[in-house]
Amino acid sequence: VVRQRLLQRYEHQPFVSCLAGFYSCQWKRYQRRRAEPGKCCCRMRECMFFPLLVGAFFFSLVFLYMCGEAKNDYNNFDWYNYEALGFWFLWSLVLLSVAALLFTYITLLLVLALCLLAEGQQLYLHWSHKIGTLIVLSCSVTALFVLSVLWGDQWITVRLSLQITAPYLHVGAIAIMVLLSWPVAFHAIRADRKVIQVIIVGPYLAILLFLFLIPLGMYSPCIRQMGTLGPKPDLIGHRGAPMLAPENTEMSFQKTIEHGGAGLETDVTISYDGVPFLMHDKTLRRTTNIKEVYPNDVTKNAAFFSWDTLQKLNAGKWFLKDKPFSSTCLLSKADQSWATNQTIYKLSDFLRLAERHNKYVIFDLYRPPDKHPYRNAWINRTLEVMFESGIRPHLVLWLENSMRSFVHSVAPGFQQTMGRKAPVEDLLMNNIVKLNLAYKEMSSEDIRKYTEANITTNFYVINEPWLFSLAWCSGAHSVTTNAVHILKNLNQPLFLMTPKQYNIMWILTDLTSMLLISLIFAL
Repeated sequence: VVRQRLLQRYEHQPFVSCLAGFYSCQWKRYQRRRAEPGKCCCRMRECMFFPLLVGAFFFSLVFLYMCGEAKNDYNNFDWYNYEALGFWFLWSLVLLSVAALLFTYITLLLVLALCLLAEGQQLYLHWSHKIGTLIVLSCSVTALFVLSVLWGDQWITVRLSLQITAPYLHVGAIAIMVLLSWPVAFHAIRADRKVIQVIIVGPYLAILLFLFLIPLGMYSPCIRQMGTLGPKPDLIGHRGAPMLAPENTEMSFQKTIEHGGAGLETDVTISYDGVPFLMHDKTLRRTTNIKEVYPNDVTKNAAFFSWDTLQKLNAGKWFLKDKPFSSTCLLSKADQSWATNQTIYKLSDFLRLAERHNKYVIFDLYRPPDKHPYRNAWINRTLEVMFESGIRPHLVLWLENSMRSFVHSVAPGFQQTMGRKAPVEDLLMNNIVKLNLAYKEMSSEDIRKYTEANITTNFYVINEPWLFSLAWCSGAHSVTTNAVHILKNLNQPLFLMTPKQYNIMWILTDLTSMLLISLIFAL
């Protein structure tokens, strides 16, 4: 029996050697020490550093979660960097890769530490890993601070995501607590004083109790009774389908129509000679080849070009060169050729396309800058083109707030749309029938309040399936999206469940974890 136990212990040594080798760079047996009963699991210096390791794990986890949930707004992040740096690059993917690398490294160290504690080994983190831990901690904290300053509203996205992911994060947190119960029980039982046992077990049980009860304060619109889910929100193509074609071009809108979008969204600028055309940026630098054709006019406002000049520019080659979305690489040869030949699109052609396919249109109308001949006639000129195009009035979601009463008097059939929240009484007084809001303003309570007054809601820009699912469960009537080709395939919201199903999941998770933790402490 003694020989068998010695053999089992000898065969177990390679596992412990690997743990200690990777964590402490102590590959030989005589370099390691087991924690003596009643003694601390590590020296004072290591005890002081271990909270830094846990802190680095926590901050890197938050950093990674924030970057992962921010995927919906990656294009905005890259566009911000383009404005600052002057060239296009997928900085968002770099940020996500760095966050994943930091989290993976620190998680491996923490897992190694917990395994060594479970084996009763004293902890000794190698100096190179200590430097690595400090780098992870400082990089994560710095990144979160910078993102909070420059991109602070992204925390609203994180809060919204928790309405979807919280039930599943809760299960994951309980699973982690079950895994932690082994080293906690091991060192609590070996402690020779009650005070030490309380210090070890007390915080663990407090956190466990908090996790058991946290679902009582949890809210998710996707946890709802069967049959209470509203219809799927309509999809409005944001500048068309910019993941599949150059934004604000004929190809982009054709792709939206091809994938079943209910509406088309764009941006309208008026040329120097009074031709409304589609352009989001103030300059032509990002989405045309103006640098090649008119190198001296790269920074010139797009509204100061004549239509004849604008027609000479290519509006598609940049898309294949800069690849603003990762999906650009998946285009067929035919689509690449089609994209290469795109030109700047006129508002009149855009409206005729929408009328022909019975699609709603909504657009941001940019007032021309000072010294522009249409500075004070911009709305009248736009209305003239709209009337000439023959588009049916009910297909127009009129968003511009200037001269709204005048627009309503000459075009009463337009669906008056407001770009901000307001009291229901004020909206009805101004004949508003639709709200066009940023998705960060999403609230199921507000949506329900406006719906009762026959005011529908559209949220922009929603690209990720989880966020579209949240909008669907919250009661949104439509969303503006870059990803019509992806969201069209969702037949029901992700993470949808009934309260009964969630209660069963919650209770089973708590009971199972309690049973496992009790067995571990008993053994």
